[in-house]
Amino acid sequence: MLHRIERLLLDLACCAVVALGALITISVALRVTVNGGIPDTIVMVRELMVMAIVLPLAAATTARAHIVVEFLSNRMPLRTQGWLVVVGGVMGLLALSPLLYAGWNEAAHAITGGSYYFGQLNLPKWPGRVLFLIGMSFCWLRLLLLVIGDIRTLRSGGVPQMSQTTTASFTEDGDKS
Repeated sequence: MLHRIERLLLDLACCAVVALGALITISVALRVTVNGGIPDTIVMVRELMVMAIVLPLAAATTARAHIVVEFLSNRMPLRTQGWLVVVGGVMGLLALSPLLYAGWNEAAHAITGGSYYFGQLNLPKWPGRVLFLIGMSFCWLRLLLLVIGDIRTLRSGGVPQMSQTTTASFTEDGDKS
């Protein structure tokens, strides 16, 4: 079920990127041709950028596709690397927690207060705030599940799955021996 939700969020992010490109292209074309534009383009672009960045975070976490720096950790034993992955996951959970709290406060305030962007269209603020909260919540949940799974794997004597570059570097090192 979680994979389906992550896929939906990823698809929504793709749609946001397409809409972002279309909105900017149409706005520029209208400015060049008829010296006009789409009202509140800046607000819409800002909200679409948040969707494009935040919604696919859970899918990136599932794929362990976040940026990693490994030049020291690759030289450590696999079990130590596994514990470093767990420590990194816990640090990620701690780092995302204030963002979740702030996202909840912002979404609740935008919904209850009925706030909107000042402009020609008076666009409401709550959709962007709620989508930010949803994206961060699923990223936090996926990261929590990965940390729990990694701890279980380490306790049973295994090694948790590493990032793709880590796995590739071990394959290369194994072939040289």
